[in-house]
Amino acid sequence: MPTIKIALVGQPNVGKSALINSVGNAHLKVGNFSGVTVKKEVVRFSHDDYDFEITDLPGSYSLNDYTIEERVTRDYLDKSDYDLILNVIDSTNIERNLYLTTELLSLNKKLVVALNMNDEAIKEGVDINALQLGKIFGVPCIKTSAIEKTGIDDLIQALIKAYHQRENRFHLQFSEVYEEEIEHIVSFLEEKKVHCKISLKALAIKLLREDKATYQRFHEEPVWVELQPIVNHAYQHLYLHYDTKDLDDIFNDEKLALAKGAVVETVHFEKQVKQTLTEKIDSLLMHQFVGLPIFLLLMWGLFQLTFEIGSIPMDWIDAFFTALIEGVKSFLGDTELASVIADGAIAGVGAVVLFLPNILILFFGISLLETTGYMSRVAFLLDGFFHKFGLHGKSFIPLVTGFGCSVPAYMAARTLKNDRDRLLTLFIIGFMSCGARLPIYVLFVGAFFAEHNAGNILFLIYISGALLGILAAKILKITVFKGDDEPFVMEMPKYRLPSLKLIWHTVSAQAMMYLKKAGTFILLASVLIWFASNYPKHPEIEQQFQVQIEQAQTEQIAVELKNELALYQLEHSYLGIVGHASEPFFSPLGYDWRMAVALETGLAAKEVVVATLGILYGLGSEEDEASLGLVQQIRENISFPSALSFIVFVMIYLPCLAASMVFMREAGGGKYLVYLFIFTTVTAWSLSFITYRLALFLT
Repeated sequence: MPTIKIALVGQPNVGKSALINSVGNAHLKVGNFSGVTVKKEVVRFSHDDYDFEITDLPGSYSLNDYTIEERVTRDYLDKSDYDLILNVIDSTNIERNLYLTTELLSLNKKLVVALNMNDEAIKEGVDINALQLGKIFGVPCIKTSAIEKTGIDDLIQALIKAYHQRENRFHLQFSEVYEEEIEHIVSFLEEKKVHCKISLKALAIKLLREDKATYQRFHEEPVWVELQPIVNHAYQHLYLHYDTKDLDDIFNDEKLALAKGAVVETVHFEKQVKQTLTEKIDSLLMHQFVGLPIFLLLMWGLFQLTFEIGSIPMDWIDAFFTALIEGVKSFLGDTELASVIADGAIAGVGAVVLFLPNILILFFGISLLETTGYMSRVAFLLDGFFHKFGLHGKSFIPLVTGFGCSVPAYMAARTLKNDRDRLLTLFIIGFMSCGARLPIYVLFVGAFFAEHNAGNILFLIYISGALLGILAAKILKITVFKGDDEPFVMEMPKYRLPSLKLIWHTVSAQAMMYLKKAGTFILLASVLIWFASNYPKHPEIEQQFQVQIEQAQTEQIAVELKNELALYQLEHSYLGIVGHASEPFFSPLGYDWRMAVALETGLAAKEVVVATLGILYGLGSEEDEASLGLVQQIRENISFPSALSFIVFVMIYLPCLAASMVFMREAGGGKYLVYLFIFTTVTAWSLSFITYRLALFLT
C-alpha cells in the first residue's frame, strides 16, 4: 500500500491533536524533533488501501523565527520529506487562522484545509462557504468536527485526491506592488536556473522578508552578486509604497488583506446579542480582584493532589523496591554482585519510579488546565507581577511545582514557548526547595532551634529560597539574558470540555519520556556512586575489625565497631578521598570533610545527605532526620554558624542528578548544565560564606 506522508500544521488551540485522535485505530509514536526538546508526535493508520503517516507539528502562529515551535515547524516544512500539508483551522476564529494559511500557500506544496470545530461555529452563528473558500485559494477546504467526528471521511478522501494531484492548482495573489517585486525576483531565478526544494515564489517571498537562512544560502553563491541589486530595488519600491521599512509589517499587511478578503467573500456571521459562555466565565475568572485568588486556590488544590495523593502510591512503590532489594540480596547472598544490583541499579531505578505518581497527577492537572483553555488566562493574570523580575507569567507553574520535585518542574517549563523565558525559568527552579531537602532542614532546625520555633524557621527557609530565586532571575535578566522584554501577546481561546483521550495521550507520553530520560541516567549514576563509596577495599583493616567485632563483649560495642568500620571504609573510599580533597574549598564556610562529602553525595539525591551524615558521624546509615542520636551528634560536632551556612548551601546548590539530567535535556545541551553548576555553586558558596561570617560576628 502507498504511504501518504502528511505534515499537520495549525495555530495553537485549533484541535489538531483532537482531530488526529478522532481517527480510529491510529497508532501514536511520541519523541522529540532532532536537536530540540519540542515534542514530536507521529500518527499512523490505514484507510482505503492507503497508509497514512501524519507528523503533528507544534502549534505556530506563523513561520517566523519568534519561538522554538515556529522554528521547528518552518524547518520541517522547508527541509523534510512529506507529500502534502494538512492545515487545521479553528472555524470560530477563521480570519486569524488564515494568516498562517497564506504563508503555507506560499510554500507551493500540496495543501488541504480542515475547517475544524464546525459544530462550535454553527452554535456561534458562523456560516462558512467551504466550497467558495476553496475556489479562492485553489485548495480543498473540508468542514470537520473532531468532537462529533464529522467530516473525517471527506477529509481523508480530500487528502488522497490531493496526493494523486500532479500539479498544485492553488493561487496566492498578493497586492499588485508586492506581486510585481516577487515576479522580478522569480524571473531572475528562472533565468539563472536556480533549483530549490520550495517554489521560486516562496523563495522570493523569503528574500523579501529578509529570511536569515535564505540570505546565508545565497551569500555563498556567485549568483548573489547579481541578485542583491534586484532585491535592494524591490526593498526601495516596497518602502516607498508602504511608507515603512519594516518588511515584516509589510508582509503582515499583505496576509491581513488576503485573510480579510477571503472572509468577506465566504463567511457570514449572525449577530450575537447574548453573552457567550466564555464571556460569562471570564467575567469571574479574569476579574481584577477575585481572578488571582481563584487561580491560587486552584493551584493549591493541584499542588495538594500532586504531593498528597501522589504519596499514597509512592509508599507502595517504595515498599515494592525495598522488598525487591531484600529479595535480591537474599537470593544472591552477601556478594559484590548482589550489592551493585540491589544497592546500585535497583535502588537507583526505584528512586526515579518513586516520583512517577507525582508526575502523572501533575501533568493531568496541567493538561486539564490547557485543554479547557484556562492556562492562557493564568499567564495573563500573573504576567504583571513576574514581569517586574524578568519572568514570564507562565513561569509560575514550574516554579510552584519545584517545591515538590525539580524533575516535573523542569518538564513543566515546556509551557514557556520563548527560549530565553524558558531558560531563565529553568535556571531558578532549583531555588525552590524540593521535598527531598526537607529532611536536611528538619535535622538542622531540630538540632539548633527550639521546638516551638521549628515550624517558623522551616517556613522562613522555604520563603527565603523563593525570594532568592526571584532576585536571581532579576540579576540573570540584567546580566546574562539581556534583551528587550518579550511582548506578552496571548490568545484567549474559548473554554471547552476537556478531551479525556487527549489528556491520556499527553500524560502517558510525559510519563514515558520521564522514565526514559531520567531512568537511564540515574541508573548509571547510582552504580557509579555505589562504586565510589565502596572502593577501594581494605581487606587487612576489615579483618582486624571483624576480629574485634567477634570478640566484643556486648552488642553495643559490636555496633560501635561496625559503625567505626563503615566510617573508615567511607573515609578511605574514592568518595572520601574526594571529600578530603575538596575540604579546602568548603573550609571557609565552616565545613569539615564530612560535611563536604555529605553535600557531594547530595548531588546524586538530596535524601542521601542525612544518611551520609549518619555514617560519617559513626551512627550507621539507618539514621533519619528524626534520630535523636544524630541530632545530638550534629549539635556537638557542628557549630551554629556552620549549620546556618550548610542550610543556605543546601537551599541553593545543584539539584539531584535525576533533576540535573532532565534540566540538561530541557535546556538543550550539556553546556547549560555546566552553566547551572557554576551559577548555583558560586551563588551557594558566596551566600553561605556571608551567612557564616555574619553568624560568627553576631554569636
